[in-house]
Amino acid sequence: MNNIAHEPSRELLETFENQFSNRDYTIEIICPEFTSVCPKTGQPDFGSLTLRYIPDRMCVELKSLKVYLQSFRNQGIFYEHVTNRILDDLVAVTSPRRITLEAHFTPRGGISSKITVSYPAGEHLAG
Repeated sequence: MNNIAHEPSRELLETFENQFSNRDYTIEIICPEFTSVCPKTGQPDFGSLTLRYIPDRMCVELKSLKVYLQSFRNQGIFYEHVTNRILDDLVAVTSPRRITLEAHFTPRGGISSKITVSYPAGEHLAG
């Protein structure tokens, strides 16, 4: 495995054909060690990402997802921005029927944050 650092880009994400696109089923992927950098302080931010999606024709390949998520390790980006960006990139490459991303960030200064985004928009608010 190479140690080349990548800039965050949806081009890092690879897909494969969903052989069961005639059926709705849920894929859940958990990344318990997501890291990025606070753009205000330069301090590392730590979080856990939970991705749930119903694929259509394409599924995200896990090794490429790992490389993509690791590319944020040195990026100064707000929680809200990184969560929405990841969702947008996954929607762009997989065109899922539905997708929700929950990002739980560990406490900093006594405050923790949970950001939830979905496609179609607001889908996570329906129940």
